[in-house]
Amino acid sequence: MSFDVKCVRETAVHTAALVQHNPLRLSLLAVVIAASFSNPARAAETTTSAATDNQTMLVSASEDSGVADTTKTDYSVPVTRAGTKLTSTLRDIPQSVSIISQQRMEDQQLQSLGQVLSNTTGIQQNVADMDRRTYYSRGFLIDNYMVDGIPTVFASRWNLGDAQSDTALYERIEVVRGATGLMTGPGNPSAAINMVRKHADSRDFTGNISASYGSWDKQRYVADLSAPLSASGNVRGRLVAGFQDNNSFIERYGAKKQFVYGVVDADLTDSTTLSVGYEFQKINADSPMWNGAPRWYTDGSQIHSRRGFNTAPDWTYNDKESKKIFVNLKQNFDNGWNITLNGTHNEMTMDSKMMYVSGYFDKNTGIGINEYPASSNYDAVGGTGYNTAKRKVDGLDAFSSGPYELFGRQHELMTGISYNRQENNYYSAFENISPDMLGNYNNYTGQFRETDWSPRTKSTDSNITRQKSAYLATRISLADPLHLILGARYTNWNRTTMTDEMEKNNITPYGGLIYDINQNWSAYASYTSVFQPQDYRDSNGNYLSPVIGKNYEAGIKSDWFNSRLTTSVSVFRAELDNVAQSTGRVIAGTTETAYIGQSGTVSRGIEFEINGALTDNWQMTFGGTRYIAEQRDGETVNPQLPRTSFNLFTSYRLPMVQDLTLGGGVNWQTHVWQDVGAPAGNGTWRATQGSYALVNLFARYQVTKNLSLQGNLNNLFDKEYDTNVGTSIVYGEPRNFTVTASYNF
Repeated sequence: MSFDVKCVRETAVHTAALVQHNPLRLSLLAVVIAASFSNPARAAETTTSAATDNQTMLVSASEDSGVADTTKTDYSVPVTRAGTKLTSTLRDIPQSVSIISQQRMEDQQLQSLGQVLSNTTGIQQNVADMDRRTYYSRGFLIDNYMVDGIPTVFASRWNLGDAQSDTALYERIEVVRGATGLMTGPGNPSAAINMVRKHADSRDFTGNISASYGSWDKQRYVADLSAPLSASGNVRGRLVAGFQDNNSFIERYGAKKQFVYGVVDADLTDSTTLSVGYEFQKINADSPMWNGAPRWYTDGSQIHSRRGFNTAPDWTYNDKESKKIFVNLKQNFDNGWNITLNGTHNEMTMDSKMMYVSGYFDKNTGIGINEYPASSNYDAVGGTGYNTAKRKVDGLDAFSSGPYELFGRQHELMTGISYNRQENNYYSAFENISPDMLGNYNNYTGQFRETDWSPRTKSTDSNITRQKSAYLATRISLADPLHLILGARYTNWNRTTMTDEMEKNNITPYGGLIYDINQNWSAYASYTSVFQPQDYRDSNGNYLSPVIGKNYEAGIKSDWFNSRLTTSVSVFRAELDNVAQSTGRVIAGTTETAYIGQSGTVSRGIEFEINGALTDNWQMTFGGTRYIAEQRDGETVNPQLPRTSFNLFTSYRLPMVQDLTLGGGVNWQTHVWQDVGAPAGNGTWRATQGSYALVNLFARYQVTKNLSLQGNLNNLFDKEYDTNVGTSIVYGEPRNFTVTASYNF
């Protein structure tokens, strides 16, 4: 299906009038700047079409217009299926959406999914230690990570390094905030992350080879090669391979990453495309610190550990491996309809031996006491663990979309089915570390004997989750400026564990209304939902119905310069219904507590984002969020997450020195805290981290047509900050640099 992206027809005078009469002046500021600096060719009408369903854009313009194909160098991505799987511009999606382009990732050196999320509007991270990070939006855990629209769902325990996925394999990262049940089925009303793979889209032999060196002996090498595999170019191949080896500011810690990605795209006919690919990633970490460093002495004063201090011995490690096979078939029809079939088989494994130190320690003797004073039978100041896990995902997703006519107006329909089977297997052995075993923590240097694992108590956790879904959505043209999007997803969800089985059926509705104020501005309102099965039982021993997440959102969006610049401002309210609450009684004949479902958490706030090309030489993304999340009793939800945060990053190519691009950005967040139990039952102590800003800079010089040199400097002012905010401390990275040489051909 193809369509014209809305064109620009504004003048500086008209923009000034909008600023005067519209209260959202922060968003409009970008428009004023853009209108002031844009060249006349930018106002010329250009035509863009979605050439393929993976939103590869073809831009055409007259030779004398001076307009080039900017889709690969812009921070904006004009067309996407995010949110509803209906091909849309961001302005036509009635939810908050951020898309991080390949150019943005290259400029800012965002080399893992986690680094992308840490620099995305409305996303907060919770850092457990060096290798375990979870991400949140609007106060709720993000538990859906998709690749080409097929989800992998996990609780924190089943996080096998998804956020460490290397971005060299992906064309862009799509983030839809709020409830996303239409796309994912179960989950939290937080956000859904979709990684869109690169494809073999070149009929010529092209490629990029890059080499990087940075702080703590970081070395990184990546090759991205594309070539035709047939004389006509109707069969094409692409290979991405990379290797990274780095130490850290944390002593003894080091990690190696290897990845290989290959895909073959074949035009079977003029309207049929088949893609087959394989992806492999491996990350081996040595001496990763588990759970951070202890925060407090027994008298309540803070232990001032060095930023580079590591509690992990030499024998500890954490290794992860991922293998993914996928197939994609697309069929376009002359009437504007298309069919897409996606299939995947994924296997992820983890093998680790870890050690953590926790609890509270006497300032003089260094002897620790139990971190959990309420547990009289638990006497430990740490532990060692031998953990292995394997996760297998088999997914199939098929959908079709296209136009239809009703009551003399043109509308669009999308309908599909999906099947997902996810098997998790987790094996662990554990040993407590008593205060006598650890000794004087003041003298601890990270040396501790390895546990004899053979006699240790072993535990196994296995489960299989199956989802069968059918979904549909339609965009109805009520009038030329007014569109209604309605959708729903039916999900049959089944989980089998070693001892039990649970099955739930759910219908997830979706609704959004979009009103085009004028050629550039739209207003929208939406209701989205999601469900989450839960393990709690009622007084009769029956599982509670799933938690229902509801998201109410309204906002204003705009796009400019043929969608090269987009802006959005939204207000939202997210609710959780049927949240389990303890009755204080036990289920008859058992020792298990009985629960009832009640209305629970509410999160409400505001978000904004400006993203894209302010001029042909100036790219920028600037976003922020402010929210409040509380439980039913008014208690703050996840106070260790910042309630207010802003992310800014920009690049500017100097007009007088076209080969030089300068840029940088600032990430700022407000203060965070968490109350934890004090030793000996003495109430609670509060761990805090004040508000802080991280300043980053970059510069790139085009030495020749093919060769460029780039330097990145992160945490310019060497800010010291804590990313854990709990009983332990996990410091963020000090000032660091990376230098990259890149050769294109």
